[in-house]
Amino acid sequence: MININKLRKVYSDHNVALKDISAEMSSKITTIIGRNGAGKTTLLRILSTQLMPTSGKATIFDLDVVHDAREVRKRIVSIPQEASPMGILTPFEQVSMYLIGRGFSRNDARKAALDALDAVGLHDARNNPADTLSGGMKRKCFVAMALAANSDVVFLDEPTTGLDPISRLEVWSAIKKLAGNVVLTTHYMEEAETLSKEVFLVESGEIIDRGTVKSLLKEFGDKVRVESYKKMDNAFRVGTIYIKYVPKEQAPEFLSEGDNIRKISLDDLFIMRGVAIES
Repeated sequence: MININKLRKVYSDHNVALKDISAEMSSKITTIIGRNGAGKTTLLRILSTQLMPTSGKATIFDLDVVHDAREVRKRIVSIPQEASPMGILTPFEQVSMYLIGRGFSRNDARKAALDALDAVGLHDARNNPADTLSGGMKRKCFVAMALAANSDVVFLDEPTTGLDPISRLEVWSAIKKLAGNVVLTTHYMEEAETLSKEVFLVESGEIIDRGTVKSLLKEFGDKVRVESYKKMDNAFRVGTIYIKYVPKEQAPEFLSEGDNIRKISLDDLFIMRGVAIES
């Protein structure tokens, strides 16, 4: 689906956002995770033809995102993180007008818009002006656009930011219904674990790990995460919290009042690769 070859992006302030990365993305749902400033949004913007790379190449279904940008745009949908609907338009008008702009007939656009709004839980608010909607409902409006467009590839930059737990579940359900392949970024590790067939971990403009959730967490084995406000030797320190990974049966030995034992998740990849151990 997507082939990336030595892709590099250097901004005018000399900030190197992407450092000659190469990758193939072919899973139904691919999630890119990483800390703020890691390069996730820059990568999505290049792949969706919104930003020129400094060097390197990326193709989508063998179409070059630079030289074949017009053809690429016919086959993708991109929902940026900062997208905001027009305040005077209703969700139904937003989605149906977007589809008409993509070449849908008026009748087809109307039907697809209603089906998509229902799928993301916006049926009851379909005729309310966008400026009366909550932030989460506005995000769901854009997910409805992606769902209704029925494109080959959908790029979603943090699609559930600001959503309450129920709304997030509704959006997850809608994302799973998307006909095409999906590439998304998120800071919610539960979201990545729930949706992803493949995960890419990006740090400082480089892909430092990739795989299924199961393969990425395999290194932890049967361990759990122990969190304590008391100093522990050979532990990771995040703020005032000390973190140690120990076999599950040994965890109670490290606990005192106020401490926690947590199951391993993708959060632990960030800790293992981005925090120094204190002795």
